[in-house]
Amino acid sequence: MAQAADSDEVIDGTVERVVFYNPDTGWTVLRLTTDESPLLTTVVGNLQRLSPGETVRFTGSWTIDPKHGKQFSARTCLPLAPNTLGGIEKFLGAGLIPGIGPVMAQRIVKKFGLHTLRVIEEAPDRLADVPGIGPKRALAIRDSWVEKKAVKEVMIFLESAGVSPAFALRIQRRYADDAIRLISENPYRLASDVHGIGFATADRIAEKMGIPEDSPHRAEAGLLHVLAELSGQGHVFARRDNLLHQAQSLLELDRTALESAIERLMLMGRIRRIDIDDDEAIYLPRLFAAEGAAATALHRLLHTPPRSLPVDTAQAVARAEALAGVELSAQQRQVFAVFERAKIIILTGGPGTGKTTTLRGLVAFLHELEIEVLLAAPTGRAAKRMTESAGHDAKTIHRLLEFVPRTNRFERCARKPLQAHVVVIDEVSMVDIELFAALLDALDPKSRLVLVGDPDQLPSVGPGTVLADLLVLERSFRHQLSVVRLTEIFRQAQSSLIVTGAYDVLQGQSPRAGQKGTDADLFFIEREEPAECLEVIKSLVKSRIPARFELDPLEDIQLLTPMHKGLLGAANLNQELQQLLNPAGQGVRFRQYQFKPNDKVMQVRNNYDLEVFNGDIGRITAVDPELDWIEVRYGDRMVRYPSTELDQLMLAYACSVHKSQGSEYPAVILPMHTQHFVMLKRNLLYTAITRGKRLVVIVGSRRALSIAVGNNQRTERESRLVQRFLDLKEERQ
Repeated sequence: MAQAADSDEVIDGTVERVVFYNPDTGWTVLRLTTDESPLLTTVVGNLQRLSPGETVRFTGSWTIDPKHGKQFSARTCLPLAPNTLGGIEKFLGAGLIPGIGPVMAQRIVKKFGLHTLRVIEEAPDRLADVPGIGPKRALAIRDSWVEKKAVKEVMIFLESAGVSPAFALRIQRRYADDAIRLISENPYRLASDVHGIGFATADRIAEKMGIPEDSPHRAEAGLLHVLAELSGQGHVFARRDNLLHQAQSLLELDRTALESAIERLMLMGRIRRIDIDDDEAIYLPRLFAAEGAAATALHRLLHTPPRSLPVDTAQAVARAEALAGVELSAQQRQVFAVFERAKIIILTGGPGTGKTTTLRGLVAFLHELEIEVLLAAPTGRAAKRMTESAGHDAKTIHRLLEFVPRTNRFERCARKPLQAHVVVIDEVSMVDIELFAALLDALDPKSRLVLVGDPDQLPSVGPGTVLADLLVLERSFRHQLSVVRLTEIFRQAQSSLIVTGAYDVLQGQSPRAGQKGTDADLFFIEREEPAECLEVIKSLVKSRIPARFELDPLEDIQLLTPMHKGLLGAANLNQELQQLLNPAGQGVRFRQYQFKPNDKVMQVRNNYDLEVFNGDIGRITAVDPELDWIEVRYGDRMVRYPSTELDQLMLAYACSVHKSQGSEYPAVILPMHTQHFVMLKRNLLYTAITRGKRLVVIVGSRRALSIAVGNNQRTERESRLVQRFLDLKEERQ
């Protein structure tokens, strides 16, 4: 046994048997014969496919599994040619090569001895000398051997370039036999072609392969990476000067090289650009297409006369009130007043202003008239809330538009539009430009679109400023696009400090909080040090809130935090609360997380094959560390994740405020500390407070709270939806 340069241990041995192999993930459990021990050694890890008889060098570390004892956790493996007659015979007889079983392997090795593998590869016609093998079978054996050898060469090449086995499997599947050639030519293609490999990983691989820093491929990949990063920050495009500045900082290349890379990317169709003012707007093609499609569909929708609907305002209001069981305010009644003429109705308002009541009355009234209405929201949790509040079934927008994962397209589009007179979308502040473009494309131009949202919430996670852009367009299209703003707080909501506190924040004031021991629903606990905040939070979750409010720590209490890093960031809070609430059990480790039975987890991106969506929260019901999968319960559904899909999950005892959009929780705990200085903003605090239904507890310093309340600056996102829409209007006049 030797020590590797990077402090990993190294063991060599012969594979005795493969206990388990998952072809999707590469997760392997095998028994190894080594010179160091008379006992078989258990090796586990995400590895390439191995067969009994193969001689292999593993690097990794020794671990103690609670159930299976001592085992070697392999990080890399390097197949070595079998160098004994017994090893070669076992290797060939393991079923790796069709046409050779144990009996035939024994005959071949008896005939050719230690030269067997070289004979198969270089002189396969000699196999015909072995009883039972004719010329055709000999060539078939040679072809199969060459194919298997090529796969192993790819895996060895990738591992030597610093690619982990799990990623190596994805790469080999993506490129097959061309992997070595394609990656040798341009390793940066991995960043765009293989999920999970970003620019930084591709750059490290390229460095190991000796690709120079001034490689044209590196400049192009770096620019595309910066564009993708900016889109992740909400920008639909980048201004040329900003793009070049950020790319220079990342790549440390001169501006001339990057200018040339922009021109090459344009010629290849990998970016789009248009002139704006004294600069250029540079887009990723998908965002350029989405923004243009949204502008075109929006123009078509607003300029197509609506279907005539039998809506008399007075009668509609009276009937909606009867169906909803409430009396609507003058502001709420405006929705019915504009409904007959407007194609797009935007209903905005904060907590306690009656958006839900208005929507419930409108939907009930339309259903009674047998007017076809479809309801949807951006996330599964938001759609579930909409179903409960509106009294009719709501779907995610992706399900409404019948997304097909295999093709990455929506079935519902202009060729097959939604069959509805009215489409209602809730939580529209969460809708990004690509989803908005798909929604508009699927609408019948004669349909009406009702959008419900709160413009004071955080904007969408994806790129764009859809709700803000539509509110700007209201000035030009008051008849076709009408905005109904609910600002009156109903009397029953005025007694809630959650509601009044949210409006305090919008007015630039610290939220009013209740005193200890009262029946208030919003509290502030002042602590100056992060460690003190953490201890208070743990006490609140474990005992104080459950005892006082009869809430379950796992099901009902949600920590929302401004940032991911730091003592009070989501990553550390998740580890602390997992240890506090779910300390026992054996789990599957993935990056910084260990997923264990009963853990609370969140899906962090849409998975249409599994039908789980970004923001869905579930509980782990089963874990198999040896077979490397976990099972999660979402409501009454069970979803199984192999290890390669665990990047879709995070522990969910705590999550960022951004991740909470579209959700409500019985109780919210919000740490506010100057550790989070860069994220302390008014709309973030407002969004966090409005996520709580029964209770909100803010823990932290008054200075941090004051900074957040006073910081009304919003990051201006780059979007040209309004201008591209107005350009279309001018062209067609």
